[in-house]
Amino acid sequence: MKHPKKAVALISGGLDSLLAAKVVMDQGVHVEGLNFFTGFCVEGHTHAIRTTRTASRQSSPRNNALWVAEQLGIKLHILDVIDDYKDVVLNPKHGYGKNLNPCVDCKVFMVNRAQTWGFMQDGGFDFVITGEVLGQRPKSQIREKLGIIAKDSGVQDRLLRPLSAKHLDPTLPEREGWVDREQLYDFHGRNRKPQIALAESLGFEDWAQPAGGCCFLADPEYSNRLGDMWRARNKREYGLDDIMLLKVGRHLRPSPNFKLLIGREEGENQYLEGYKQQFTHLRITSHKGPLSLLDGKATPDELQLAARIVARYSQGKMDATVDVSIHHPDGVSEALTVAPMPPQKIEKHWHV
Repeated sequence: MKHPKKAVALISGGLDSLLAAKVVMDQGVHVEGLNFFTGFCVEGHTHAIRTTRTASRQSSPRNNALWVAEQLGIKLHILDVIDDYKDVVLNPKHGYGKNLNPCVDCKVFMVNRAQTWGFMQDGGFDFVITGEVLGQRPKSQIREKLGIIAKDSGVQDRLLRPLSAKHLDPTLPEREGWVDREQLYDFHGRNRKPQIALAESLGFEDWAQPAGGCCFLADPEYSNRLGDMWRARNKREYGLDDIMLLKVGRHLRPSPNFKLLIGREEGENQYLEGYKQQFTHLRITSHKGPLSLLDGKATPDELQLAARIVARYSQGKMDATVDVSIHHPDGVSEALTVAPMPPQKIEKHWHV
């Protein structure tokens, strides 16, 4: 009996990757999903730690990649690539997008890893599927860049983009008859209506809403914070704790020497508790208030300034004085009584 062909599909959790995998599965191809943990994904812990910031928290957050795999009835393999992904972020051959998003290099990396992973599995996988749509994103999904991704990844014409296949040259799976090109699609541009119509025709009633991707590196605020961290440390490097903490809290840099990371609500405060041994941290002792981490080295006068800023975000912000305790990683603690910083004194350029 002739065995069905096997394909590995990049599953981000969005509508496009859901549809791309489904279209190929419906042609009798065995599909398994692959999702990469880079540390920069919007989903995961970030949604879980914020408890009250939006009204939409009436329902539990979900991991959309896992949800897509469940809807499709396929295996989903999640690969931790945090360390290997660093070179993509720090030294993108094809540059950044509007922010610090290395979209072309990112896709090259993931498609290459998908092929490598697929070849290592029992029986091997025959080709790679992505949900890319020609013209949907100006940086990485124009015709030239789609060609670069196929070439630089080493996957060449074993890379199938089912949603835009009819706008592109036939790939090996199409030429060999592993999939029927006539059953693939000709989606183009940023209009999502064709994908939504296809999803409905395939019986899907729910999917992740498109929001410009699931990567924090495409977010202006996050990119600003990452760039600020690199400038403050005078080196382009990061660890997992760094990229996680950049996602959380309010970030203020009142001095080149240090930055304050201030929890915005209970979930963030609880999350920051896990880092209090690594940083100088400030607590409000006379009122309810946020836990704040101090990243860097502050002089006594700067600690006074930091305490006044943190007091501004406590429930004592309208009082004459607020008590603040400061705890250093070496175990030394000190107590200050300060006047909360007036809001008009908190400079706009302090916000990172």
